Amino acid sequence: MANVAVVGAQWGDEGKGKIVDWLSERAEVVVRFQGGHNAGHTLVIGNQTYKLSLLPSGVVRPGKLSVIGNGVVVDPWHFVSEIARLKEQGVEVTPATLRVANHAVLILPLHRDLDGWREDVPGVIRIGTTRRGIGPAYEDKVGRRAIRVGDLGEPEALARKVDTLLAHHNALRQGLGRDLVSRDDLLKELLDIAPRILPFAEDVWERLDGLRRAGKRILFEGAQATMLDIDHGTYPYVTSSNTVAAQAMIGSGLGNGSVGYVLGIAKAYTTRVGDGPFPTELLDDIGRGLGDRGREFGTVTGRPRRCGWFDAVMVRQAVKLNGIDGVALTKLDVLDGMSEVKVCTAYKLDGRTIERFPFTMQAQAKLEPVYETFEGWQQSTRGARSWAQLPAAAIKYVRRLEELIGSPVALLSTSPERDDTILMKDPFAD
Repeated sequence: MANVAVVGAQWGDEGKGKIVDWLSERAEVVVRFQGGHNAGHTLVIGNQTYKLSLLPSGVVRPGKLSVIGNGVVVDPWHFVSEIARLKEQGVEVTPATLRVANHAVLILPLHRDLDGWREDVPGVIRIGTTRRGIGPAYEDKVGRRAIRVGDLGEPEALARKVDTLLAHHNALRQGLGRDLVSRDDLLKELLDIAPRILPFAEDVWERLDGLRRAGKRILFEGAQATMLDIDHGTYPYVTSSNTVAAQAMIGSGLGNGSVGYVLGIAKAYTTRVGDGPFPTELLDDIGRGLGDRGREFGTVTGRPRRCGWFDAVMVRQAVKLNGIDGVALTKLDVLDGMSEVKVCTAYKLDGRTIERFPFTMQAQAKLEPVYETFEGWQQSTRGARSWAQLPAAAIKYVRRLEELIGSPVALLSTSPERDDTILMKDPFAD
């Protein structure tokens, strides 16, 4: 059975939470491999709605092991609060069901401070982050001064690491005219939270290697999406980690070839949160209608999402960058009742037609979409669980998207409900 990596093929918010939850019924292990608690995943199971941002989506399923890999940055206080919130909803998360990589980097209050201050500096490029400290934590990781989960179990070494970290951060804070961080206060906060996270910690790469060798089915859960990748996305309007499928192995500690099937998630239209280029954005009643019907508000921030037509150029690029084997197309039902539906098939840039997302900020800002127009459908697709329940125009739309993006649609989601899914290809099948 193939291990599966799930990645976003647009700018995030594609519905990965539902698809991962749906696939986790077939998996035995679910692994988060990058990002932090800036990744909002909403799961609707019966009458219960779960909102996750750090924990793997598999935690709501009994009998599954969930793993937070080394590629994730972990806010230990949020970690504890998310577990407590799930307990209130009847989901018990214990060290038997959740493991955290010893060498995952911690997000600290000073990271949240810095993230917010930078967003508020006038005259600079505003990224539109969640202000949760994700970027500054990854900076400290690369700068080799980060505090990691396993460090909490070594108080003497932790004190030296805090000194190293504050030598950098207090210099920054002084330059910004902000209060300095007390070394003793930070150390006490870390030692106080340590007993609540250390029982979950281990060298997860070793456990995952053993599970893989034993033939257990592993599902790798990505956060954010391809066009927010630090290398391949719309830089600088990106997240601070690699979001593409190759990161599944790096961010979990498994070797090359551990992923057998890459499933890309894409909405039947396009959304984006925060600043940055968006060639197919609709600033009219159609765009607002997509947002209203699709309930397009960020799970983490509550911010309204920008909405536009499906961008086949961007998704085709994501298919190539990730080696996507099949796509899960979500929110088809949001397009119900529209007289016509459009898809971007190319861009115009300075009078030239191009079929890729360009590299530079200036070029990205000048892109003009080239559209193909489709007849809409008036019948409802919401809740459909087979092709036979879909209108002919909706089927035609999906089939044309497959041609344009160069990948088959493996799953089709027609509502937030777990079972309202049409399966064409089981990613876990041989």
